[in-house]
Amino acid sequence: MRKWIPETRGGIGRKNMAKKKINVMCTAFRDGFQSVFGARVHMDDFAQALEAAVNAGITHFESGGGAMFQSPFFYANENSFENMDRFREIVGPDVNLQTLARGVNVVGLDSQSSDIINLHAKLFKKHGVTTIRNFDALNDVNNLDYSSRCIVDNGLKHEVAITMMELPPGCVGAHDVAFYEKTLRNIIDSGLPYSSVCFKDASGTSIPKKVYETIKMAKRILPADIPVRFHTHETAGISVHCYMAAIEAGADAIDLSMIPVSGGTGQPDILTMMHALKGTEYDLGFDSNKIREVETLFKDCMKDYFIPPEAKSVSPEIPFSPMPGGALTANTQMLRDNDMLDKFPEIITAMSEVVRRGGFGTSVTPVSQFYFQQSFNNVIFGPWEKFAEGYGKMILGYFGKTPVEPDPELVKLASEKLNLQPTVKKVLEINDSDPNKGIEPAKKLLKDSDLEETEENIFIAATCKEKGISFLKGEGKVRVRKVIKSKEGAKYRGDTFMVTVDGKKYPVILKNDIVTVEGQKYKIKVEEGTPDTTKSVPEPTEDTFDIITPFPGTVVKVLREANKRVVKNEVIIIIEAMKMETEIKAPRNGILLSMNVKAGDSVSASQVLAQLG
Repeated sequence: MRKWIPETRGGIGRKNMAKKKINVMCTAFRDGFQSVFGARVHMDDFAQALEAAVNAGITHFESGGGAMFQSPFFYANENSFENMDRFREIVGPDVNLQTLARGVNVVGLDSQSSDIINLHAKLFKKHGVTTIRNFDALNDVNNLDYSSRCIVDNGLKHEVAITMMELPPGCVGAHDVAFYEKTLRNIIDSGLPYSSVCFKDASGTSIPKKVYETIKMAKRILPADIPVRFHTHETAGISVHCYMAAIEAGADAIDLSMIPVSGGTGQPDILTMMHALKGTEYDLGFDSNKIREVETLFKDCMKDYFIPPEAKSVSPEIPFSPMPGGALTANTQMLRDNDMLDKFPEIITAMSEVVRRGGFGTSVTPVSQFYFQQSFNNVIFGPWEKFAEGYGKMILGYFGKTPVEPDPELVKLASEKLNLQPTVKKVLEINDSDPNKGIEPAKKLLKDSDLEETEENIFIAATCKEKGISFLKGEGKVRVRKVIKSKEGAKYRGDTFMVTVDGKKYPVILKNDIVTVEGQKYKIKVEEGTPDTTKSVPEPTEDTFDIITPFPGTVVKVLREANKRVVKNEVIIIIEAMKMETEIKAPRNGILLSMNVKAGDSVSASQVLAQLG
């Protein structure tokens, strides 16, 4: 890598030469929100800052896709398509609005069929998008080919992305310059259309030397008119070094954010990068005073939001367990939701083995979530006792070809536990033959819930499943984390009582419909009237068995009613936690004496869900 030493060329000092402009995409309103707030934001809260950013001269924004498609439905009770329309209305017709797509997975963790992949491009074009950055976490070009053609055929620009990371220490076989060159040549040889190329490091672990050599390689291979962009995060603390390396190697563009969603798990700040480029031959083309004004306003817009401490930190553990910034806070937020944040250090430590043995897929969504889910299961249930469906399917080949072969022992174990055989079929071939995927199954979901059959609703049903249907039915919930203060200015913690039961005192915290007793949370409902004691309720006996949940979560489905007979291993309840669904099965034959939960209920660890007689 060249040193940044002032020099003269032909007697003219470098400081007098025209500087090369490095184009910038502002990620604050997509990746920034995902990396800091877990993508849980209300559009009303940041609309003013967005308008100010346009007025300050920013002409390229990351505006949606990725987690920012599902999260408005899941956590903000907002329609992502309506938000996309409003985003375009605010910035005007000429600004480049770019979204993020995950190849065959488009905007979800699960992969999709051909008709949904095409519908994704069609609808994003309809709702104001200019460019789609499209990547595959396994760098399997087969997963990019069809989606890229859909993007271009629907009138959008396609930025194809190669995903990067640093392997945990001691691992070899992928994620070096030779691997990225092979992937780039596969993209070129495939003939898939693209207008720019991005090297995307979601975990921020790639070292500056490798970044420099990778960008140099790309500039050597690609036509001169194809822009090359580099993307990284500050999570491991080396993002500015990597951006400087990429720029020195010839990168045409980089991604930057703004306070309060810059640094830490996000991208470096625009102002930080402007400072780093002082005295060089490069310039971002912004007025720093105008950017400072935007950031002051942006901070004020988001002042009520809870910023997790880990979102503003650099972690020395990330190179060992490459968790992306955008996934890190999304997962810690879910752990907070379920009162399990204390498990995070153990989970992130367990992730190293999961990455090492899983075939070296890049730690970016959806693979990063598969890594985290499997690490979660290894901590909660014991090492490799329970396979996360996504991780298991990945090492069995259902998401494409991993960069190297996964551990054969794990492949055998996953096949046994998931009752699936390994496959070498292409993902689209599998999905297009799956009767549960595609436009027609999505239409059925809408019809069964008496919902209008628009293309937008079809796509929501296909990519968001039950949660999307709940939103469309008006049953969406708001789970945006804000710091609520009382009139006196202290953080509101609910009402605290001391309750005495059989002579023993218990501190009880009541907040809305949640009661916390000795650290355990219980959802309650208080109504006027007296209970109906005339109904016949089966009395528990010595043979009564309590069916409990192994960890906190949300009830997705209740499949059996009270007073119904069930058989051993019959699924009676489905619980969701950490974006995974867990089946709660009957431990033996019997009659359900009670069913204590319903769909949508939040449940705590070891809570009694039902009683079996």
